[in-house]
Amino acid sequence: MSVAARKIRLLMELRRGGVVDTRVLAAIERTPRELFVPETFQDQAYEDQALPIGRGQTISQPLVVGLMTQALEVGERMKVLEIGTGSGYQAAILARLCRRLYTIERHKPLVKEAEERFKALRLHNITAIAGDGMKGWPEQAPFDRIMVTAAATEIPQALVDQLDVGGILVIPVGSDGYAQDLIKLVKTEAGMTRESFLPVRFVPLLPGVAEE
Repeated sequence: MSVAARKIRLLMELRRGGVVDTRVLAAIERTPRELFVPETFQDQAYEDQALPIGRGQTISQPLVVGLMTQALEVGERMKVLEIGTGSGYQAAILARLCRRLYTIERHKPLVKEAEERFKALRLHNITAIAGDGMKGWPEQAPFDRIMVTAAATEIPQALVDQLDVGGILVIPVGSDGYAQDLIKLVKTEAGMTRESFLPVRFVPLLPGVAEE
């Protein structure tokens, strides 16, 4: 089966799984997932599954990427923060939907690899750094949207503080790798509204920058 045929099959699976936002589906369609997976997994690039990318990290299952992106409700004029760059796949999709994307990764080699992919794809609206995602990016706050692609035991207050009023934060929350829920928070003048919408398994959100 050709790459194009595998991509079409995946997009149909995503629609069946509840990803119905046409802008999100178009961004996924335009983002070559094979660029973001190791060579040994190239034949699985368009399967609906998570894949290892090294340093104990993974590229998320496409259905989870689609549902998280859809829940974030990204507008084209928005400033978005992503915690956990990883391979850069989720960032590349978000960058096609927003004005500016800021992304933080604790593994320096992953940041370097992701930046090379962004350059190859001519995604010039992404700024990536190695840093502590739990602290967010205060110099660039506030953000219209924040996505976290690692599981927190509790939602970091720094991220809530850096979210603009009316903003949305999507984050996996749970105490271990087997019992996490995707949480959608909306910041209002009165506080936060919270909705749980999908059981997931993510690597843990850890403090600091990794020693390589």
